[in-house]
Amino acid sequence: MAYSDEDFQIMDSIIKRYPRPRSAIMPLLHYVQSKAGYVTNEGIEVIAKVLQLEAAEVTAVSTFYTQYKPTPVGEYHVGVCTNTLCAVMGGDAIFASLKDHLGIGNDEVTADGKVSLEHIECNAACDYAPVVMANWEFYDNQTVESAKDLVDSMRAGNPKPPTRGPNKLVTWKEASAVLAGLNDGLAHEGVQAGEPTLLGLKLSKEGK
Repeated sequence: MAYSDEDFQIMDSIIKRYPRPRSAIMPLLHYVQSKAGYVTNEGIEVIAKVLQLEAAEVTAVSTFYTQYKPTPVGEYHVGVCTNTLCAVMGGDAIFASLKDHLGIGNDEVTADGKVSLEHIECNAACDYAPVVMANWEFYDNQTVESAKDLVDSMRAGNPKPPTRGPNKLVTWKEASAVLAGLNDGLAHEGVQAGEPTLLGLKLSKEGK
């Protein structure tokens, strides 16, 4: 894809947030991902050019972090945690059922391009296990049936809102733009930390 003058202006504004230009590699990778839906070779070359780096340096970062995708993902990218607590609470069953329900495997995309599926490690939300994420938003205390309903709502074009955070689920590209540092105005919507997360703090204040 071609990058416009506006794209380069946005990238320049991202770079200016940092004392050293190369520190902007990660948000710039999110930005190019927001344009194409994944990190393209062209995107890597553009980042290398604006930061005056070798393409290999940018590639090294993009291939290290799993948030950057080398191939297209769905409009809604679903990650199922199967780390220890989520697994024993039902994460393994959820992941297996979604693969069967969607007819895809790990790191694959439905034929309509709506949903992709990923087996992921800990989401740091063990107090809500089992947890499913979609475009990095939380869907807590999931079951096999609720997870199926969730992906069905995505394929129907009306995704269920996250359990915590914004009151609507943005697309993968929109989420990537937010991670690049572009404000979508949704940061303060919804519940940020629920009761299970705050329970330890509450007990400590009560002296228990």
